[in-house]
Amino acid sequence: MLKKTIYRIENLIAWSRDKITNKQFIFLSSVLVGISSAFAVIVLKAFAHSIFTFATYVTSISIFKYGFIKGMLPVIGIMLTVFVVKRFLGGTIDKGTSQILYAVAKKASIIPKKQMYAQIVTSSLTVGLGGSAGLESPIVITGAAFGSNYAQRYKLSYKDRTLLIGCGVAGGIAAAFNAPIAGVLFAIEVLLVDVSISAFTPIMIAAATGALVSKIVLKETILLTFKQQEGFDYHNIPYYVLLGLITGVVSVYYSRNFQRVEHIFARLKFSPYKKAFFGASILALLIFIFPTLFGEGYESIKTLSENDPGQLLENTLFSSYRNNSWALLLFIGLTVMLKTFATGITLGSGGNGGNFAPSMFLGSYVGFFFSTFLNQIGLTKLPVSNFTMVGMAGILSGLFHAPLTAIFLIAEITGGYDLMIPLMIVASIGFTISKRFEKHSMDVKNLARKGHVLTTNKDTNILTTLDTNSIIQTDFLTVSPDENLEKLVDLISHSNQVIFAVVDKEKNLLGIVHFNNIREIIFNQYRVKYTLVKDIMIEPLEIIYPTDSMETVMNKFEKAKVVFLPVIKNSKYYGFISKSNALEAYRTKLKSMTIE
Repeated sequence: MLKKTIYRIENLIAWSRDKITNKQFIFLSSVLVGISSAFAVIVLKAFAHSIFTFATYVTSISIFKYGFIKGMLPVIGIMLTVFVVKRFLGGTIDKGTSQILYAVAKKASIIPKKQMYAQIVTSSLTVGLGGSAGLESPIVITGAAFGSNYAQRYKLSYKDRTLLIGCGVAGGIAAAFNAPIAGVLFAIEVLLVDVSISAFTPIMIAAATGALVSKIVLKETILLTFKQQEGFDYHNIPYYVLLGLITGVVSVYYSRNFQRVEHIFARLKFSPYKKAFFGASILALLIFIFPTLFGEGYESIKTLSENDPGQLLENTLFSSYRNNSWALLLFIGLTVMLKTFATGITLGSGGNGGNFAPSMFLGSYVGFFFSTFLNQIGLTKLPVSNFTMVGMAGILSGLFHAPLTAIFLIAEITGGYDLMIPLMIVASIGFTISKRFEKHSMDVKNLARKGHVLTTNKDTNILTTLDTNSIIQTDFLTVSPDENLEKLVDLISHSNQVIFAVVDKEKNLLGIVHFNNIREIIFNQYRVKYTLVKDIMIEPLEIIYPTDSMETVMNKFEKAKVVFLPVIKNSKYYGFISKSNALEAYRTKLKSMTIE
């Protein structure tokens, strides 16, 4: 019955594809992709919330104290995740939104079909059972996969595939937080950094659709929402500036230590199951001591923004200090320091999730710690709930280099825009500090390590997508150094070449000869007959290698101020690259990548 229904829907969509304009079909598609992304969010969020509720209940009635059950669940979750990946997903699964950037730039916006369900299953097991990570990254990948595969199913162009990937991403984020503006900004600011104004409409439609479906189906208690309790006081601006500086530093601390933990686990020679058990056991110990590290952590964010944050110490080793403000601050501070390790262990040992929720978690804790500490020492009287919420924008902006997304996300989930000024201050400063020490965001770091750096510079992004090998011309005629110019003149007269490589018998490049350099000689028969090639050849100003990126190739052309450069492969002459061919490849790619 379900298969028949799906088949009929697909036929109806295919029929509409032929009956309406392409622009109208994209609008329709953005709605359908937004709905698909929203239901992925509903499945993930509902499962994670149910598990958290179950763990909290069992802990409250268990004979084991201090979150023992919460500590054990992540072990089960990560082990199950590894089992599913090994048994059903081919042994590997790509993590992080960087794979979307790579798919758009290098794989013509084609995302494997398995990503439509693989992320939902694995992240549900990992995060739902207490892994200290977030569901937003899997949500984003799932939404992007829906958009890409939908476009492939109905044979849409690269531009439309990329646009629907953005729709899937926007719909997912909008549904996860009931924040459509943040969904649009995340899709554009983080993933699709170069879109025209007209492309906003489908992305906005998808974001609005995702938020609407989420609002109808999901209970508000499952989403991260809370009300701003205190107004903005401009006298506190200096403290917001200081908070921005702190969040920037904490962002760098989190980013670098997260990478270190992942590298440590990547170098371990354990089998996948041993690595999972080893990492999950460490995570279980951390959660046993600090139960707030369990899962996404959104419940504890809500607790911090309320009037009784001491609830965080209940059912922990520190429950006897529940009403001690300094003990609570110490607990919060240690949690901030350990969160990066908990998330790194979760993902490095084999679990699946992302850093979006941890950045929100970390930001709220930093904002709470900062404001409460200043209040405790009597320096000032700050609105703790406001600083708790604004801190999230600082860390989110610092880790993902997405200040606009951070600003509007927090503004939307707080139910008002009264905090817009402090949000702008903290997010911009956090971003600036993080950018100063970390060139790439959390999403781009993995690509950078592999040499696939994608930036906000449009020219650089396009050049990284071009393959140097595709524009190398290997059919150029060559000459020997001991031949006279008669042979060279004959080659010039019977070909369109203006440049020749001078090579020996082993194909070693000795020099080059350009027609312009011998123009005067070739009209002198005596000099043509008695001048050897080696006497007039020159050394190339630059050498290109097939492994060079196109950005490197263009920099070499710019430096040499020539229109042809020789290519060396395996220490032997291989061919030439023409600057005109390189520019033509750039123009063609630019045209194909422009989303209108």
